[in-house]
This record gives sequence, structure tokens and C-alpha cells, in this order.
Amino acid sequence: MLYDIFAKIKSCDKVFTKAERKVANFVLEFPREALYMSITDLASRCGVGDTSVFRFCKTLKLNGYQDFKMTLAQSLSSSEGAYSMTLSDEINLGDSTDEVCRKLLRTDIDALNQTLDRMDPNDIQRAVDMIKNARMIHFFGVGSSGITALEAKNKFARILPNVASAQDSHMQAMSSALLNEHDLAIAFSYSGSTKDVLEILKRAKQNKAKTICVTHYAESPMTAYADIVLLCSANEGPFQGGSLSAKVAQLYLLDVLYTEYFKQNFAICDYNKKLTTQSIASKLL
Repeated sequence: MLYDIFAKIKSCDKVFTKAERKVANFVLEFPREALYMSITDLASRCGVGDTSVFRFCKTLKLNGYQDFKMTLAQSLSSSEGAYSMTLSDEINLGDSTDEVCRKLLRTDIDALNQTLDRMDPNDIQRAVDMIKNARMIHFFGVGSSGITALEAKNKFARILPNVASAQDSHMQAMSSALLNEHDLAIAFSYSGSTKDVLEILKRAKQNKAKTICVTHYAESPMTAYADIVLLCSANEGPFQGGSLSAKVAQLYLLDVLYTEYFKQNFAICDYNKKLTTQSIASKLL
């Protein structure tokens, strides 16, 4: 039987604390907005602490905040159509191929424009300076964000010899353990709360390495261990993990960092780019 979170919230009204009731009222009034919020964002909007949101989830007999978001998505899906929480919000099952193409393009363009709006040129410059001064640069991420980390390594490896990215989470943990004050860790996580990446960045910070995180949520747990926070924009629900609009936003930020670094260190980057390009020229027919 489908768990109706809205009915459950209403039935628990008398047992909620004052703080929990604030969360309950917000979720009932703005369920779709709550779906795309981090636990810290929701707590801030409701004027309560993170722990109050977590206790709200526990009162509903849920395992935690992620379980709450998945249950909320299922309840919304039941009332609005089963496809709406797993496909892009803009897509309807009756859409033509042309409509799907145009809607997805608009979604990606919106993600890029919103990422640009959240970009701070001063943070970009500071990040470029960190890249320039680092002995070693490690890119971290798991799952879909791990693919972005690998793309970052692939891109910078064309102009820098001191970049690395391991795909296995254990290898990433070991790499972070050996970083020091001369090194730079750049971590990608849309949610900013992925446990493996959070622990990796925390360890890098404890070792006095410079740290940068690329995430959607400005107040996510990972930001506590980042010297610089670069924000990407693209709404991604709990059943929409790995959405390409989120990846497009991450890659846009990566491209900005790469281009700014190349521009500001043009002579050596131009020289290295020609060397690496020539090294693989014979591999092409």
C-alpha cells in the first residue's frame, strides 16, 4: 500500500513539537519546493534547526531526510501522475519528440543561466590561483559526480602534469589521506551530502590541503570543509539522480575554471596543449 505522506503529516499534528509543526506546515503548503531542498535549506525556510527537520522525519517513522524526500516524491507522483517524479518535471507522457527536444533544451539552458547567476568572479579567481599554486590537484566524486571528476582530470591533463582522479572510493580515500598543505582537492557532489565525498574532503581539510567543492546547495555539509564553494544550478529530485541538466551545470563550471586558468597562464598552457595534442595525433585515422 502506498505511503501517503500528506495524510501521515496531518495525522501526526498533535504529536509534533512546535518546531516540527513549522516544518509540517511548510511541506503541506509547498511540497514541490520542499522536494528540491537540502535539509539545511528546509530548516532555514522554516526558521528551525536541522535537528528539528530530522526529528520531524523520525516522527513520521521515516529513516531520515533522504527517505522523507523519496516518500514525498512518491506521494506527489501518485497525485500528479507516475511519470512526473522520475522524468524531468517539464516532460509529459503525451509530448511529441519535438516537444521533448525543446523542453530538455530549455531545462539545460535554464540550468546554465542559473549557474551563471550564482557564480562569483572572485571565487573563480581564487580557485584559479589555487590550481596554479598546487603541487598536486586531485578531483573527487562518486556516482554521476565521479564521472564529472574524471572529466575534470581529463580536461586539465591536457595542460597540466600534476592532476589525478581515482574512480574507486577506497582509492580516493587513500589519496586524500596523503594530501598536505601544498595540494588541492576539488570535490564534486550535487547534494553536497554524499558520505564518501564528505569524508574525503574532511580528511583533505584536516591535512591542511586547499579545498574546493562544486555543489548545488550552499549550506550542504560538504561546504563546511571547503575553502571555496562553487554553486551549480539544476533541480534534481530524489528519483532523478544523474540528470544531465545537473551534469551540464557542473561541466559549465569546470569549463570556466579551465578557460580562466588557460587564459591567465597562456604561454605554458598553449605549449602543453600542443604537446599533448601531438602525442595522440597518430592515434587518429
